[in-house]
Amino acid sequence: MALSAFDDKANKPGAKELAAALGRTSSAWNKLKAYLAAEYAPLTEEWKYYGQKYGWTLQLKQKKRTILYMTPLERYFLVGIVLGEKTVRAARKSDLPDWVLGVINRATKHVEGRGIRLEIKRQSDLEVVGILAAIKMAH
Repeated sequence: MALSAFDDKANKPGAKELAAALGRTSSAWNKLKAYLAAEYAPLTEEWKYYGQKYGWTLQLKQKKRTILYMTPLERYFLVGIVLGEKTVRAARKSDLPDWVLGVINRATKHVEGRGIRLEIKRQSDLEVVGILAAIKMAH
């Protein structure tokens, strides 16, 4: 079973299927996309299939720079974001909650940065994502 609710390579998720999978978190999904589109225009959305283990994920980019990834699951979604070391240092100086800093600190360092995933199960979870995106795009 894939991480994503959508694991069939031949079928990219459509709006109806996405809304059905996300359930009530569909509004948080749409709100996050709208916020990022307003803050980081022009925003490009591209569905990517990452294999049987991960399935389909939506990549959001400003020009060539990836802001974050959104992976739909059943009744919630994950936001994945890769943070370079400058961004990690800035995040540590920010007002992010301790639990988010813990996720960042525990993330494995890779050449491209530290990849983290945050569960989005309610509208209030979006505030942290907005802060992280702002820090990332400033660095």
